Amino acid sequence: MRYTHSPASERLQEEEIDALASRTLTVAAVPAAHPYSRAVADVAHVRVIDDPRPPGAPAGQWWPPQVLTSGWLQAHARDLDLVHVHFGLESFTPAELAQALAALRAAGRPVVFTVHDLENPQLGDQAAYLLLLDELVPVADELITLTDGAAHEIAARWGRRARVIPHPSLLEDDAPRPTGTPASVRRVGVHLRDLRPNIDGLGTVQTLAAAVAVLRARGTEVEGVVRLNERVRDEAQAAAIADLMAEAPGAVLEREPRLDDDALADWLADLDVCLLPYRHGTHSGWVELCFDLAVTVAGPPVGHAGSQHPDDFHPFAIGDADSLATAISRAAAAGSSPGSAEREREVRARAAERAAERVRVREAHLAVYARALGVAA
Repeated sequence: MRYTHSPASERLQEEEIDALASRTLTVAAVPAAHPYSRAVADVAHVRVIDDPRPPGAPAGQWWPPQVLTSGWLQAHARDLDLVHVHFGLESFTPAELAQALAALRAAGRPVVFTVHDLENPQLGDQAAYLLLLDELVPVADELITLTDGAAHEIAARWGRRARVIPHPSLLEDDAPRPTGTPASVRRVGVHLRDLRPNIDGLGTVQTLAAAVAVLRARGTEVEGVVRLNERVRDEAQAAAIADLMAEAPGAVLEREPRLDDDALADWLADLDVCLLPYRHGTHSGWVELCFDLAVTVAGPPVGHAGSQHPDDFHPFAIGDADSLATAISRAAAAGSSPGSAEREREVRARAAERAAERVRVREAHLAVYARALGVAA
């Protein structure tokens, strides 16, 4: 479900925003450097401070986030209006996080928490992360999440209401949006990145190779493209993937250095279907980028990623080649081909839609800040 308002909620939000009309809020976003934090900030009313550099960290590294340390907060909290947490909880123990929250309370500064992850994609064992959620979710002054399903899960687990504000585009309005290069075969691609814990690399590649074989046997001209970063967290798994791909007809392995944002967009735009390799998770930024580029998605029914753009999401089960072959066929039929006039029209229309949505998303965040600060009427 995308972003909608009733007339009553629109009037309430306008009142809340009006209450901040003459102020510029100083916000510590955790992390400030993440493109999501920038995308939701209304620069006319919000100044997001730079991430404090962790001791000994190289330039540009925000983790572990110093804003969530009691020492930093004791020194700087009174210079802020509020703290908005997005990512990085896994850097702390529950006791350390509790100390940071106590420091915020002592300074009289509210905390807003966007629950992107009910399961942490950076971790295999979720037990420690769930303890961190148990510290933060019950006491945050305001909660935000991205989908109705995640909001229902938060309500069931903690008895808290999370306001649903959809994931905005992370592409700037003037950013290039590639539309792909025409190809003689249907290209289905999966990017395994650095094989972080929530990525089932080998299982996904096995399923893709088998699904490609099923489709080719039916007469469909299809190519499976697997991309893997040069540096990975699990070299043994990467080697097993390479061995499998070497024996898989109609499949190509690309193992190269990590792509920058522009190169990644170019890579995705050349696909008919993007395959997600998740074993667990909650939401997906990849779903959002694929939507921007009008690339349909096939993914496992993990978390709530499938409800971010449900018309563009086609589920399959890792380990079930027939379900993936069906998902690929449905996704390709529902979407446009790289380099086509239809793809170009879709990308252009979605860029306009997303620009308008970003304005609404920023207004909704500003209204949440007003409620957290108690300045709304």
